[in-house]
Amino acid sequence: MYNRNANNDKNEIAQKTANFIDSRIDIITKELFSTEEELATFKRNAKLTDISSDAQIALTSNAEYEKKQVENETQINLVQNLYKYVKASTNLHEVLPTNIGLQDKTLSVQIDRYNELIIERKRLIRSSTENNPTIINLDTSIAAMRSTVKATIEATMRGLLITKENLDREADRFGDRISNAPGLEREFVNISRQQEIKAGLYLMLLQKREENAITLAATANNAKIIDEAMADNTPVSPKKELIYLIALFLGLGAPIGVIYIISLTQFKLSDRSDVEKITKATVIGEIPLTEEKDTPDGSIAVFENQNNLMSEIFRHIRTNIQFMLQNEKKVILVTSTISGEGKSFVSSNIAISLSLLGKKVIVVGLDIRKPGLNQVFHLSPKDKGITHYLANPNTDLLSLIQETSISKNLFILPTGTIPPNPTELLARDCLGKAIDQLKENFDYVILNTAPVGMVTDTQLIGPTADLSIYVCRANYTHKTEFALINDLQDKLPNLCVVVNGINMKKKRYGYYGYGKYGQYYSGYNKYYEEK
Repeated sequence: MYNRNANNDKNEIAQKTANFIDSRIDIITKELFSTEEELATFKRNAKLTDISSDAQIALTSNAEYEKKQVENETQINLVQNLYKYVKASTNLHEVLPTNIGLQDKTLSVQIDRYNELIIERKRLIRSSTENNPTIINLDTSIAAMRSTVKATIEATMRGLLITKENLDREADRFGDRISNAPGLEREFVNISRQQEIKAGLYLMLLQKREENAITLAATANNAKIIDEAMADNTPVSPKKELIYLIALFLGLGAPIGVIYIISLTQFKLSDRSDVEKITKATVIGEIPLTEEKDTPDGSIAVFENQNNLMSEIFRHIRTNIQFMLQNEKKVILVTSTISGEGKSFVSSNIAISLSLLGKKVIVVGLDIRKPGLNQVFHLSPKDKGITHYLANPNTDLLSLIQETSISKNLFILPTGTIPPNPTELLARDCLGKAIDQLKENFDYVILNTAPVGMVTDTQLIGPTADLSIYVCRANYTHKTEFALINDLQDKLPNLCVVVNGINMKKKRYGYYGYGKYGQYYSGYNKYYEEK
């Protein structure tokens, strides 16, 4: 029914259109026949066989001169208005209008030059006065240029008026030729024009009648039934199973992928677990980052009768060292991969922690290329040290040892003057003799050596030690560099690891309990002393 009604409506419109076109064709046919008959009668009576081309040329030429007259009048008006603008006193220091359609290139160039002078004067007047010599000179140039512009405008106006006279004279000549043309020829043109109009309308109506006939014969249905409508109790979309599967993948796969990518891009050690993945050496301690600073540079973190977090951590490291050292073993070597990992900090505070047990402890500065103990204990680089003994074994070694104000049991053997041949100096036999002499006079000898990943000095010192502590630093030491420790297992005796610089804000460590316990213990001691 929908298709039938739609087709009836389209057929009715097409039939109405066909009736209208037929009626109009009948009228146009009669008018066209009448016009053609009139044209034939006119030609027969006037005895004309062809239209004169002279009249056509006259019409064309007259139109061209009329166009030129309009353009000339426009140029005259523009020049007159510009001349009034230039003569106005209110526009004395204002730029002249450009790009207004002037055809005189010379006048346009002079106007542009004049505007440049005006713009320059406005720029200078913002930071100066009119009495400035530069402004005065510029005003003189502007006045001269303004006179030149006026003269050019007047000359242009005279040229335009001469051109106007020539155009008027030529236009009148062609106008006379047109007005004197035979009236019969003009009437012939009018009749021919009417005949062309009627013929064009007749052809257009014939074309529209054929198009309407095709539309009437080729009426198609608007709608077409492909299949009967179907319905189901289960929704087609959304598909719950697919959504659940995607959610499961995003919930499990995305976090695993992110964690894996983060692990791939983590090039530096972050905690103890990274160390244990690289080496089988025992980790004897982890030193966190804290804001506790009892010294100006923060290098000394262990003090007597203090039970803060760092003191407890180094007590923990001290206990592990005592377990690892066998009987009568007392030489501890401290090294690292590169500088800046806290090697001097660790060796100094381990020495302080051991001295608080009542043991005589000496720290030997064997990093003779870049001494770090001088900064920790504020020693002068001019003090004599181990390098003087190695250079001259006849020197009294014990006379080079310095006491510290930190503990009465802690002593320092400075590095001394930096030698030009550190490797050859450490390779001498007198180094072993010096270590033996220190073992006879002290309970613990701690050797602060150079970074093993940069020079071979530490490997030369290694045979004299009983325990080797390898210091690494979280978020500083590269994993590839730290892997050097595996090559040193057979070169450095009894090798173990201390992880420095752990960020406690990112991970939870049991050392927090040590700090709280130490505070409680210190408060108890204070209360006991007051009583």
